[in-house]
Amino acid sequence: MDLNKFKYYYNNVPGKGLCRNNLIYTSLINEDATEFCMWFYNDSDYHKGHNEVVDTPLMEEKFKREIRYLELMGEQCPDLIPKYRIDMEEKKIYLDIDGPDMWECAGCQGTDYSKVLPDWKEQMLNIIKAHKDLGLYKYSLHPSSYFVVDGKLKSINYFFAYDKREPGITIRSVLSHISHDRREVLIPNIEKMGLDLDSVQNLNVLQMLCFDSFKNNFDSAVMEEAKRIYV
Repeated sequence: MDLNKFKYYYNNVPGKGLCRNNLIYTSLINEDATEFCMWFYNDSDYHKGHNEVVDTPLMEEKFKREIRYLELMGEQCPDLIPKYRIDMEEKKIYLDIDGPDMWECAGCQGTDYSKVLPDWKEQMLNIIKAHKDLGLYKYSLHPSSYFVVDGKLKSINYFFAYDKREPGITIRSVLSHISHDRREVLIPNIEKMGLDLDSVQNLNVLQMLCFDSFKNNFDSAVMEEAKRIYV
């Protein structure tokens, strides 16, 4: 890593301070915040000893999955993701941005991002509809998974996305992708839906679970509308 150009990227969460921007990869940003780097490397200094994905083959699989769906979005919906370039050898994906992610711009709190982007609701739902039209299920929906570039919402974090032709997955198999704070919201919803952590779940069912679990980060009505897109 060129420390003269890039540094670790954290979200400054009220009451918690600097927190990891992502649990899987190492997040980097350049000095003038025009490039964000997803470094698919298990960096202990960045994760501060709370590393989630420590298995090298799994990290490789996440890297390939991110590339696969960024490329699909780039081909079919280029306006919905940042412009990017890939360093296969270093396992880094560089994205063109206009400053910090949407969550950081909103002070890492609240469920309304109108002060960051007035029409964020319509733009987010448009991205979710694009995923549905492409047969994708994307479970990484945290507001830090979005950047605003030239007034347009851009989506990233496709390492936690699946194609409708793929088989279902168990919830336990992807718990490392989910923060402990998120699990506190997720588990009650899992119980409410009568789901089992170790049973293979339909990808659409998991998408509905995902939308419900993000109602503490987004306007509940927006998540309900997102659910209707996938019905």
